[in-house]
Amino acid sequence: MTTSKPKFAAALSTHDTTEEAIAEVARKALDQLSAPVDLAFVFVSPQHAEHLETIAAQLCNLLGTENLFGSTGEAIVGVGQEIEHAPAISLWLAHLPGVEITPMHLEFQRTPDGGSFTGWNGDLPLQWPSDASLILLGEPFSFPADALLARMNEDQPGVPIIGGMASGGHAPGENLLIHGAEVKKTGATAIYLHGAVRIRTVVSQGCRPIGQPMVITKSERNEIHLLGGRPPLDVIREIFATLPTSDQQLVNQGLQIGQVVDEYRDKFEPGDFIVRNVIGVNQESGGISVGDYVRPGQTIQFHVRDEHSADADLKQLLAKEAPGTPLGALVFTCNGRGTRLFSTPDHDAACVQAACGDIPAAGIFAMGEIGPIGGQNFMHGFTASLALFEETPAS
Repeated sequence: MTTSKPKFAAALSTHDTTEEAIAEVARKALDQLSAPVDLAFVFVSPQHAEHLETIAAQLCNLLGTENLFGSTGEAIVGVGQEIEHAPAISLWLAHLPGVEITPMHLEFQRTPDGGSFTGWNGDLPLQWPSDASLILLGEPFSFPADALLARMNEDQPGVPIIGGMASGGHAPGENLLIHGAEVKKTGATAIYLHGAVRIRTVVSQGCRPIGQPMVITKSERNEIHLLGGRPPLDVIREIFATLPTSDQQLVNQGLQIGQVVDEYRDKFEPGDFIVRNVIGVNQESGGISVGDYVRPGQTIQFHVRDEHSADADLKQLLAKEAPGTPLGALVFTCNGRGTRLFSTPDHDAACVQAACGDIPAAGIFAMGEIGPIGGQNFMHGFTASLALFEETPAS
Protein backbone atom coordinates (compact mmCIF):
# COMPACT_ATOMS: atom_id res chain seq x y z
CA MET A 1 0.00 0.00 0.00
CA THR A 2 1.31 3.44 -0.87
CA THR A 3 0.23 6.89 0.19
CA SER A 4 0.71 10.32 -1.32
CA LYS A 5 1.32 11.90 2.08
CA PRO A 6 4.14 11.55 4.60
CA LYS A 7 3.60 8.78 7.10
CA PHE A 8 5.53 7.77 10.21
CA ALA A 9 5.82 4.85 12.61
CA ALA A 10 7.86 3.93 15.68
CA ALA A 11 8.43 0.96 17.95
CA LEU A 12 10.43 0.29 21.11
CA SER A 13 11.73 -3.03 22.42
CA THR A 14 13.26 -3.77 25.82
CA HIS A 15 14.11 -7.40 25.04
CA ASP A 16 17.47 -8.54 26.43
CA THR A 17 18.12 -10.61 23.30
CA THR A 18 19.18 -8.55 20.29
CA GLU A 19 17.54 -10.84 17.73
CA GLU A 20 14.19 -10.68 19.51
CA ALA A 21 14.44 -6.90 19.89
CA ILE A 22 15.16 -6.41 16.15
CA ALA A 23 12.28 -8.64 15.15
CA GLU A 24 9.87 -6.90 17.51
CA VAL A 25 10.61 -3.31 16.50
CA ALA A 26 10.67 -4.13 12.79
CA ARG A 27 7.37 -6.00 12.92
CA LYS A 28 5.54 -3.37 14.98
CA ALA A 29 6.86 -0.38 13.05
CA LEU A 30 6.22 -1.89 9.61
CA ASP A 31 2.67 -2.85 10.61
CA GLN A 32 2.03 0.77 11.63
CA LEU A 33 3.58 2.29 8.51
CA SER A 34 2.02 -0.02 5.90
CA ALA A 35 3.94 1.89 3.21
CA PRO A 36 7.44 1.78 1.68
CA VAL A 37 10.19 2.93 4.06
CA ASP A 38 12.06 5.96 2.72
CA LEU A 39 13.94 6.90 5.90
CA ALA A 40 14.64 5.04 9.13
CA PHE A 41 16.43 5.78 12.40
CA VAL A 42 17.42 3.23 15.01
CA PHE A 43 18.79 4.00 18.46
CA VAL A 44 20.49 1.27 20.46
CA SER A 45 21.44 0.99 24.13
CA PRO A 46 24.99 -0.06 25.16
CA GLN A 47 23.73 -3.54 26.06
CA HIS A 48 23.15 -4.24 22.34
CA ALA A 49 26.15 -2.28 21.00
CA GLU A 50 28.35 -5.32 20.33
CA HIS A 51 25.73 -6.56 17.86
CA LEU A 52 25.37 -3.24 16.03
CA GLU A 53 26.61 -4.58 12.69
CA THR A 54 24.01 -7.34 12.85
CA ILE A 55 21.33 -4.83 13.79
CA ALA A 56 22.18 -2.58 10.85
CA ALA A 57 22.36 -5.36 8.29
CA GLN A 58 19.19 -7.11 9.40
CA LEU A 59 17.15 -3.93 9.62
CA CYS A 60 18.21 -2.78 6.16
CA ASN A 61 17.04 -6.15 4.87
CA LEU A 62 13.77 -6.18 6.82
CA LEU A 63 12.93 -2.56 5.98
CA GLY A 64 13.95 -2.75 2.35
CA THR A 65 16.07 0.39 2.44
CA GLU A 66 19.67 1.50 2.90
CA ASN A 67 18.43 4.83 4.31
CA LEU A 68 18.88 3.56 7.85
CA PHE A 69 20.75 5.77 10.31
CA GLY A 70 21.24 5.89 14.05
CA SER A 71 23.61 5.55 16.95
CA THR A 72 24.25 4.13 20.35
CA GLY A 73 22.79 6.03 23.27
CA GLU A 74 23.34 5.93 27.01
CA ALA A 75 19.55 5.83 27.29
CA ILE A 76 16.92 5.34 24.62
CA VAL A 77 13.77 7.32 23.87
CA GLY A 78 10.56 5.80 22.54
CA VAL A 79 6.94 6.91 22.40
CA GLY A 80 6.30 8.32 25.88
CA GLN A 81 9.21 6.37 27.38
CA GLU A 82 12.88 6.84 28.27
CA ILE A 83 14.71 3.59 28.94
CA GLU A 84 17.64 4.20 31.28
CA HIS A 85 20.13 1.59 32.55
CA ALA A 86 18.41 -1.23 30.62
CA PRO A 87 18.52 -2.82 27.15
CA ALA A 88 16.46 -1.03 24.50
CA ILE A 89 16.17 -0.58 20.75
CA SER A 90 14.00 2.22 19.34
CA LEU A 91 13.08 2.20 15.64
CA TRP A 92 11.53 5.12 13.73
CA LEU A 93 10.27 4.88 10.15
CA ALA A 94 9.12 7.46 7.62
CA HIS A 95 7.41 7.23 4.24
CA LEU A 96 8.29 10.51 2.54
CA PRO A 97 6.93 10.88 -1.00
CA GLY A 98 8.15 14.02 -2.68
CA VAL A 99 11.09 14.42 -0.28
CA GLU A 100 14.71 14.55 -1.40
CA ILE A 101 16.83 12.47 1.01
CA THR A 102 20.61 12.79 0.68
CA PRO A 103 22.71 10.91 3.26
CA MET A 104 26.39 11.68 3.80
CA HIS A 105 29.11 10.39 6.08
CA LEU A 106 31.24 13.37 7.07
CA GLU A 107 34.76 13.24 8.47
CA PHE A 108 36.96 15.98 9.91
CA GLN A 109 40.49 16.19 8.50
CA ARG A 110 43.13 18.43 10.01
CA THR A 111 44.93 20.71 7.55
CA PRO A 112 47.63 23.39 7.86
CA ASP A 113 44.78 25.94 7.81
CA GLY A 114 42.98 24.24 10.70
CA GLY A 115 40.77 21.55 9.23
CA SER A 116 38.15 20.62 6.67
CA PHE A 117 35.02 18.50 6.53
CA THR A 118 34.91 15.85 3.83
CA GLY A 119 32.14 13.62 2.55
CA TRP A 120 29.71 16.21 1.19
CA ASN A 121 27.51 15.17 -1.72
CA GLY A 122 28.56 17.17 -4.77
CA ASP A 123 25.05 17.08 -6.25
CA LEU A 124 23.60 19.31 -3.52
CA PRO A 125 22.95 22.91 -4.57
CA LEU A 126 25.61 25.47 -3.74
CA GLN A 127 23.01 27.44 -1.81
CA TRP A 128 20.53 25.20 -0.03
CA PRO A 129 16.81 26.09 -0.14
CA SER A 130 15.61 27.90 2.97
CA ASP A 131 13.12 25.10 3.67
CA ALA A 132 15.80 22.38 3.63
CA SER A 133 16.92 20.69 6.88
CA LEU A 134 19.88 18.64 8.05
CA ILE A 135 19.76 15.87 10.65
CA LEU A 136 23.19 15.24 12.17
CA LEU A 137 24.41 12.35 14.34
CA GLY A 138 28.04 12.67 15.42
CA GLU A 139 30.76 10.71 17.19
CA PRO A 140 31.84 13.01 20.05
CA PHE A 141 35.58 12.23 20.16
CA SER A 142 36.38 12.53 16.45
CA PHE A 143 33.92 15.07 15.10
CA PRO A 144 34.01 18.77 16.13
CA ALA A 145 30.33 19.44 15.55
CA ASP A 146 30.53 22.98 16.93
CA ALA A 147 33.05 23.89 14.20
CA LEU A 148 30.80 22.41 11.52
CA LEU A 149 27.79 24.32 12.87
CA ALA A 150 29.69 27.60 12.83
CA ARG A 151 30.68 26.99 9.21
CA MET A 152 27.15 25.99 8.21
CA ASN A 153 25.71 29.12 9.86
CA GLU A 154 27.86 31.11 7.43
CA ASP A 155 27.54 28.94 4.33
CA GLN A 156 23.86 27.96 4.63
CA PRO A 157 22.24 30.64 6.81
CA GLY A 158 18.79 29.85 8.12
CA VAL A 159 18.93 26.09 7.41
CA PRO A 160 18.12 24.26 10.65
CA ILE A 161 20.41 21.47 11.83
CA ILE A 162 19.03 19.14 14.48
CA GLY A 163 20.52 16.06 16.12
CA GLY A 164 22.93 14.87 18.76
CA MET A 165 26.18 13.14 19.55
CA ALA A 166 26.28 9.38 20.09
CA SER A 167 26.68 8.31 23.71
CA GLY A 168 26.91 5.26 25.93
CA GLY A 169 30.71 4.95 25.71
CA HIS A 170 33.48 6.80 27.50
CA ALA A 171 36.35 6.58 25.03
CA PRO A 172 37.02 6.88 21.28
CA GLY A 173 35.56 3.96 19.37
CA GLU A 174 32.88 3.19 21.94
CA ASN A 175 30.17 5.56 20.65
CA LEU A 176 28.95 4.13 17.35
CA LEU A 177 26.99 5.38 14.35
CA ILE A 178 24.80 3.41 11.94
CA HIS A 179 25.04 4.54 8.31
CA GLY A 180 23.06 2.20 6.11
CA ALA A 181 24.27 -1.33 6.70
CA GLU A 182 27.62 -0.04 8.00
CA VAL A 183 28.79 0.86 11.49
CA LYS A 184 31.02 3.92 11.80
CA LYS A 185 33.34 4.66 14.72
CA THR A 186 34.25 8.19 13.65
CA GLY A 187 32.77 11.22 11.93
CA ALA A 188 29.11 12.07 11.56
CA THR A 189 26.07 10.93 9.65
CA ALA A 190 24.26 13.84 7.99
CA ILE A 191 20.91 13.55 6.21
CA TYR A 192 19.80 16.42 3.97
CA LEU A 193 16.02 16.68 3.60
CA HIS A 194 14.06 18.87 1.24
CA GLY A 195 10.58 18.63 -0.19
CA ALA A 196 7.08 17.76 0.95
CA VAL A 197 7.86 17.62 4.65
CA ARG A 198 8.81 20.37 7.07
CA ILE A 199 10.84 20.02 10.25
CA ARG A 200 9.86 22.33 13.08
CA THR A 201 12.53 22.50 15.78
CA VAL A 202 12.13 22.79 19.53
CA VAL A 203 15.28 23.49 21.55
CA SER A 204 14.66 23.58 25.30
CA GLN A 205 17.73 24.63 27.28
CA GLY A 206 15.88 24.26 30.58
CA CYS A 207 16.94 27.55 32.13
CA ARG A 208 15.28 30.74 33.33
CA PRO A 209 16.84 34.19 33.59
CA ILE A 210 17.67 36.07 36.78
CA GLY A 211 18.57 39.73 37.03
CA GLN A 212 18.46 41.91 33.92
CA PRO A 213 20.20 41.79 30.52
CA MET A 214 23.58 43.53 30.57
CA VAL A 215 26.20 44.41 27.97
CA ILE A 216 29.77 43.08 28.10
CA THR A 217 32.07 46.11 28.13
CA LYS A 218 35.41 44.29 28.45
CA SER A 219 36.29 40.70 27.61
CA GLU A 220 38.99 38.43 26.23
CA ARG A 221 38.30 35.07 24.64
CA ASN A 222 36.00 33.30 27.15
CA GLU A 223 36.62 35.69 30.04
CA ILE A 224 34.26 38.54 30.94
CA HIS A 225 36.13 41.33 32.73
CA LEU A 226 33.41 43.99 32.90
CA LEU A 227 29.62 43.99 32.61
CA GLY A 228 28.17 47.46 32.14
CA GLY A 229 31.52 48.81 33.34
CA ARG A 230 31.45 46.69 36.53
CA PRO A 231 33.19 43.45 37.53
CA PRO A 232 30.78 40.56 36.87
CA LEU A 233 31.28 39.19 40.37
CA ASP A 234 29.91 42.43 41.81
CA VAL A 235 26.88 42.11 39.54
CA ILE A 236 26.34 38.49 40.60
CA ARG A 237 26.51 39.39 44.29
CA GLU A 238 23.99 42.19 43.74
CA ILE A 239 21.58 39.86 41.94
CA PHE A 240 22.14 37.12 44.53
CA ALA A 241 21.03 39.42 47.36
CA THR A 242 17.65 39.99 45.68
CA LEU A 243 16.87 36.30 45.08
CA PRO A 244 14.70 34.01 47.20
CA THR A 245 16.57 31.34 49.15
CA SER A 246 15.62 28.61 46.64
CA ASP A 247 17.19 30.53 43.76
CA GLN A 248 20.27 31.37 45.83
CA GLN A 249 20.76 27.62 46.25
CA LEU A 250 20.53 27.17 42.48
CA VAL A 251 23.19 29.85 41.94
CA ASN A 252 25.45 28.03 44.38
CA GLN A 253 24.90 24.76 42.51
CA GLY A 254 25.82 26.24 39.14
CA LEU A 255 25.33 29.52 37.33
CA GLN A 256 24.84 30.00 33.58
CA ILE A 257 24.87 32.94 31.25
CA GLY A 258 22.54 33.41 28.33
CA GLN A 259 24.18 35.03 25.30
CA VAL A 260 21.73 36.93 23.11
CA VAL A 261 21.78 35.60 19.54
CA ASP A 262 19.86 38.43 17.87
CA GLU A 263 20.86 41.79 19.32
CA TYR A 264 18.22 43.65 17.28
CA ARG A 265 15.25 42.50 19.34
CA ASP A 266 13.51 45.06 21.55
CA LYS A 267 13.25 42.61 24.44
CA PHE A 268 14.69 39.19 25.11
CA GLU A 269 12.80 36.01 25.95
CA PRO A 270 14.21 32.61 27.01
CA GLY A 271 14.34 31.36 23.40
CA ASP A 272 16.58 34.28 22.41
CA PHE A 273 19.57 33.12 24.48
CA ILE A 274 22.22 30.48 23.90
CA VAL A 275 23.06 29.20 27.38
CA ARG A 276 26.62 28.48 28.52
CA ASN A 277 28.05 27.54 31.92
CA VAL A 278 30.01 29.87 34.16
CA ILE A 279 33.14 27.75 34.65
CA GLY A 280 35.38 29.98 36.79
CA VAL A 281 35.58 33.11 38.94
CA ASN A 282 38.60 35.37 39.49
CA GLN A 283 38.19 36.52 43.08
CA GLU A 284 40.85 39.22 42.72
CA SER A 285 39.59 40.94 39.56
CA GLY A 286 35.93 39.97 39.86
CA GLY A 287 35.96 38.53 36.34
CA ILE A 288 34.31 35.27 35.27
CA SER A 289 35.08 32.57 32.69
CA VAL A 290 32.34 30.96 30.63
CA GLY A 291 32.07 27.96 28.36
CA ASP A 292 32.22 29.89 25.09
CA TYR A 293 33.92 32.86 23.46
CA VAL A 294 32.38 36.24 24.28
CA ARG A 295 32.93 39.72 22.88
CA PRO A 296 32.50 43.34 24.01
CA GLY A 297 29.11 44.74 23.06
CA GLN A 298 27.38 41.39 23.49
CA THR A 299 24.23 41.27 25.64
CA ILE A 300 24.08 38.56 28.29
CA GLN A 301 21.82 37.63 31.17
CA PHE A 302 22.50 35.27 34.06
CA HIS A 303 20.42 32.08 34.23
CA VAL A 304 19.74 29.22 36.64
CA ARG A 305 18.63 25.67 35.89
CA ASP A 306 16.61 23.19 37.91
CA GLU A 307 13.93 20.54 37.41
CA HIS A 308 11.06 23.02 37.54
CA SER A 309 12.68 25.47 35.12
CA ALA A 310 13.48 22.68 32.68
CA ASP A 311 9.94 21.30 32.91
CA ALA A 312 8.30 24.69 32.36
CA ASP A 313 10.62 25.64 29.50
CA LEU A 314 10.00 22.46 27.51
CA LYS A 315 6.24 22.59 28.01
CA GLN A 316 6.10 26.27 27.04
CA LEU A 317 8.14 25.72 23.88
CA LEU A 318 6.10 22.68 22.85
CA ALA A 319 2.89 24.66 23.30
CA LYS A 320 4.35 27.45 21.17
CA GLU A 321 6.07 25.43 18.45
CA ALA A 322 3.70 22.47 18.13
CA PRO A 323 0.24 24.07 18.01
CA GLY A 324 -0.97 21.43 15.57
CA THR A 325 -0.23 17.74 15.75
CA PRO A 326 3.15 16.82 14.19
CA LEU A 327 3.29 13.54 12.32
CA GLY A 328 6.48 12.30 13.99
CA ALA A 329 9.37 13.36 16.21
CA LEU A 330 13.06 12.69 16.74
CA VAL A 331 14.21 13.44 20.28
CA PHE A 332 17.77 14.25 21.32
CA THR A 333 17.91 14.94 25.04
CA CYS A 334 20.97 15.39 27.22
CA ASN A 335 22.32 12.47 29.23
CA GLY A 336 22.30 14.92 32.15
CA ARG A 337 18.51 15.09 31.99
CA GLY A 338 16.28 12.04 32.55
CA THR A 339 16.24 10.88 36.16
CA ARG A 340 19.52 12.74 36.75
CA LEU A 341 17.50 15.98 36.58
CA PHE A 342 13.83 15.10 36.98
CA SER A 343 12.21 13.41 39.96
CA THR A 344 9.96 11.32 37.70
CA PRO A 345 11.06 9.08 34.80
CA ASP A 346 10.25 9.59 31.10
CA HIS A 347 9.99 13.37 31.49
CA ASP A 348 10.92 14.68 28.03
CA ALA A 349 9.27 11.81 26.14
CA ALA A 350 6.12 12.24 28.22
CA CYS A 351 6.07 16.00 27.53
CA VAL A 352 6.23 15.34 23.79
CA GLN A 353 3.40 12.84 24.11
CA ALA A 354 1.27 15.20 26.21
CA ALA A 355 1.75 18.05 23.73
CA CYS A 356 1.61 16.13 20.46
CA GLY A 357 -0.27 12.92 21.22
CA ASP A 358 1.00 9.39 20.59
CA ILE A 359 2.98 10.39 17.51
CA PRO A 360 5.84 8.14 16.40
CA ALA A 361 8.89 9.29 18.37
CA ALA A 362 12.40 7.95 18.95
CA GLY A 363 15.79 9.21 20.05
CA ILE A 364 18.66 9.06 22.50
CA PHE A 365 20.19 10.65 25.54
CA ALA A 366 23.03 12.43 23.74
CA MET A 367 26.55 13.56 24.63
CA GLY A 368 25.73 17.00 23.24
CA GLU A 369 22.57 18.16 21.49
CA ILE A 370 22.29 20.13 18.25
CA GLY A 371 19.63 22.64 17.36
CA PRO A 372 18.91 26.22 16.29
CA ILE A 373 18.44 29.24 18.55
CA GLY A 374 17.59 32.58 16.99
CA GLY A 375 18.08 31.22 13.49
CA GLN A 376 21.61 29.92 14.14
CA ASN A 377 22.67 26.34 14.91
CA PHE A 378 24.55 25.50 18.11
CA MET A 379 25.85 22.63 20.18
CA HIS A 380 24.08 22.48 23.55
CA GLY A 381 24.28 20.77 26.92
CA PHE A 382 21.46 19.84 29.34
CA THR A 383 19.09 20.49 26.44
CA ALA A 384 16.22 18.71 24.73
CA SER A 385 16.44 19.21 20.94
CA LEU A 386 13.44 17.97 19.01
CA ALA A 387 12.70 17.60 15.32
CA LEU A 388 8.94 17.68 14.74
CA PHE A 389 7.91 16.51 11.28
CA GLU A 390 4.95 18.16 9.58
CA GLU A 391 3.44 17.87 6.12
CA THR A 392 4.28 20.86 3.97
CA PRO A 393 1.13 22.95 3.45
CA ALA A 394 -0.25 22.71 -0.06
CA SER A 395 0.69 25.69 -2.18
